[in-house]
Amino acid sequence: MNELSQYEESIMRIFWRLERALVRDVLDNLPDPKPPYTTLASHIKLMEKKGFLGHRLYGTVNEYFPLVTQGEYSKKSISRMVNQFFEGSVGNFLSFMVKEKNISDKEIQDLQKLIDDYENSAK
Repeated sequence: MNELSQYEESIMRIFWRLERALVRDVLDNLPDPKPPYTTLASHIKLMEKKGFLGHRLYGTVNEYFPLVTQGEYSKKSISRMVNQFFEGSVGNFLSFMVKEKNISDKEIQDLQKLIDDYENSAK
């Protein structure tokens, strides 16, 4: 799966929320300052070429829809980040998050419960 730029990810979030949309619908959902219509249309076409969007033609108007779910994209993105920055180690990633205070005590407890549940189900 190809990567998306931050801008393309913001466009994908709109598609995931709306499920189907015209370029105009996406433009209406983007924050100000809005890009020109043609610039947005070009980005959407590129995202289609990358395999993230499909379209259905209605006369001369394309209605676009996501081909990749948000969950699939999140899973691949996190895996890629762990591999690139943490030597493929989820432990290194979690250690970094804890040390940087990007994870709350409640989240640590929830993770511990997930680990305990996983270990108990593997027995």
